[in-house]
Amino acid sequence: EIATWKTLLLQDSASPLMEQLAYFHNHTLMILVIITVLVGQLMITLFFNKLSYRFLLEGQVIEIVWTILPAVTLIFIALPSLKLLYILDEVNNPLLTVKSIGHQWYWSYEYSDFKSIEFDSYMIPVNSMKPYNFRLLDVDNRLILPFQTQIRLLVTAADVIHSWTIPSLGVKIDATPGRLNQVSFALS
Repeated sequence: EIATWKTLLLQDSASPLMEQLAYFHNHTLMILVIITVLVGQLMITLFFNKLSYRFLLEGQVIEIVWTILPAVTLIFIALPSLKLLYILDEVNNPLLTVKSIGHQWYWSYEYSDFKSIEFDSYMIPVNSMKPYNFRLLDVDNRLILPFQTQIRLLVTAADVIHSWTIPSLGVKIDATPGRLNQVSFALS
């Protein structure tokens, strides 16, 4: 999702995990831009030049190069990706656990570390919105989370598959009926 109109980049990060995701996005995008420019330049060169080289059919060196170069490129993408996957999946000692249950038109939240703090969060209907509300995004009861705290979110659904997301935190998790998914993040 985009934060504002005509925004081409990611939202500003609100967590260290999202910052790492943004760095990985830029790293991978730079590799893809270099590959695209190189291939485009080679195609234009081949299109406009008449090349004749009599030893072209016996080029073991070029075959080795164009086999090893993509493998090295994939390693340059895979290693940071694996590191980031392990960082994202790590659950540090959470100070707060919140259980989120997706329903057909609303979410239910439970602060499981406290006694009986539960509430439902419904979208605000369009006809009762204030000028400062965001259409299809604002709710009547917002989830309040403490700042600079490690938080564990347990997500499930009561009826169909839902998706719980906060793009600026780098958190997106599916709520599946009969399954309890877990994600960890920190607000900073």
